[in-house]
Amino acid sequence: MAPDETRTDTGVTRSRMPAALSRIVSPLLDLLFPPLCHCCRAFIPEPGEVRLCPSCREGALPIEGPLCSCCGRPFATPGGMDHLCGDCTLSPPPFVAARSALRYEKSTRELIHSFKYGYKVMLRRPLGLLAAPHLDHFVAGFGADLILPVPLHVKRLRQRGFNQALLVAEIFSRRWGIPLSRTDLRRTRWTEPQVTLSAAERAENVRGAFSLAKPAELAGKRVLLVDDVYTTGSTVKECSRVLREGGAVTAVLTLARGVD
Repeated sequence: MAPDETRTDTGVTRSRMPAALSRIVSPLLDLLFPPLCHCCRAFIPEPGEVRLCPSCREGALPIEGPLCSCCGRPFATPGGMDHLCGDCTLSPPPFVAARSALRYEKSTRELIHSFKYGYKVMLRRPLGLLAAPHLDHFVAGFGADLILPVPLHVKRLRQRGFNQALLVAEIFSRRWGIPLSRTDLRRTRWTEPQVTLSAAERAENVRGAFSLAKPAELAGKRVLLVDDVYTTGSTVKECSRVLREGGAVTAVLTLARGVD
């Protein structure tokens, strides 16, 4: 689908059109294909770009401070200042900071599951629009030269048909005007799905699974590494380690984060 298109729930594509034509065509499309909430399928009289009903939009809960100033993990106790968590103090990660926009629960979990495992690639746009405002300030302060998505192995890419991290990274690249590279970071060996593994098993599973296509091109660059969900951080840490060895400074962005 072209970058300047949106898609209805039925799969009908609407290109952005001149305002005068849109005022005529859009009501007809809404009559034929009424806008429904991406989560609960309720009718939405004024769907906007995100296309969530008020109830489901309230269920897309943002990650709020205080946070670990490095990995972005929210602390259970409200109030206070951001500071390092115990894990980052004892074992500093290879990235300078990680930030997630939303809590991986309720509406957010349902949207990401439908996007990633239900093959509803049109959900990248509402997910990106929900997440980006919570990341704008951090991204502006980091001053990135480049955005890189966490890559999929070619075997999994063939199975799934798309890389969800790349689709989200494209949304972020357009919003912030930061160049996107699809090839600089590569997954060089097959890894088992992380979802059923323990934290230690996840780290071992992805060890040595990534490489840089042209390390010299990333030396000295400030890179935003994009993935869909931060769970234990094993994958983004391994990617960041490879990027750091190539001379890049990395910050991690994810749509959502699992919260203890």
